[in-house]
Amino acid sequence: MVHQQRSQEWLSQTGDVEDIVTNLVPRLAYFAGVARNEHVTRAAQEMRVPQSTLSRAVARLEEDLGVDLFARRGRTVALTPAGRTFLASVERALADLERAAEEVRADADAAVGKVAFGFLHTMGAETVPGLIHAFRADHPGIRFSLVQNYGEAMLEGLRRGELDLCLTSPVPDAPDLVARRLDEQKLRLVVPADHRLASRRRIRLSEAAEETFVTLETGYGLRRITDDLCAQAGFRPRVAFEGEEAETLRGLVAAGLGVALLPPPAFPRPGVAELAVTAPRAVREIGVAWLDGHPDTPPVAAFKRFLLSRRGHLLPT
Repeated sequence: MVHQQRSQEWLSQTGDVEDIVTNLVPRLAYFAGVARNEHVTRAAQEMRVPQSTLSRAVARLEEDLGVDLFARRGRTVALTPAGRTFLASVERALADLERAAEEVRADADAAVGKVAFGFLHTMGAETVPGLIHAFRADHPGIRFSLVQNYGEAMLEGLRRGELDLCLTSPVPDAPDLVARRLDEQKLRLVVPADHRLASRRRIRLSEAAEETFVTLETGYGLRRITDDLCAQAGFRPRVAFEGEEAETLRGLVAAGLGVALLPPPAFPRPGVAELAVTAPRAVREIGVAWLDGHPDTPPVAAFKRFLLSRRGHLLPT
């Protein structure tokens, strides 16, 4: 009855489940230790804490819950029915915490840790596999969680803590991010193989002003670059189709549905001709970005150093 009254008073003072958890969590391991030994002295010796500390913690836990968890017989204790019910959940919670601690320690391990790495779809066929292969020559045990996405989505992934690093374009300029330019990639005007311009090797982008374009969707970095280059060439592109992936756009071009400004393919695509753009200068910058002030684990720091060392020769030649 005293415990129940004490618990009701305490709950009325806090009125917040988060406060309950904050007060209970530090005492759970002590409770489990006493329950495992059924003896306060032995539990204190096993856990290497003063017996008085252990006794007070368990007593406060019972007061906060408003129930008796143990029946006491001198220094020996036995779980009550409420104590057995509570112990089952406590043991699961402590086991989950132990597994989580082991996982984060493993992810931060310099030899076998993990890097959450994001990159553009256009870099997935050749660039990123080559980078990871080269990096793992000196760091064979480091693991990767790989995410392919468009630039803005990856930057949000950095902010949410889902990614450690990302390769993106354009190179972002945001106060909460750090970004470093690593390389640039030439863009080509891709036209159908039977197009009037297909026999050309070079072209001024203004010559495509009357063409229908296929592009990535609004919000993608390459779409923004396409719009900017066309504006520099003196026109606004007439967009017939929008997609989410560069090779899909090449397929649309091959089907005669428009032209596109795209980076070089990993492998030649039949049905299209790829023309160098002489004016304006058609390139996209590729950079690496990470969250400012976010501490690096050893594997993330090692991979970041590796990427920065590839400045100027990140992309396959």
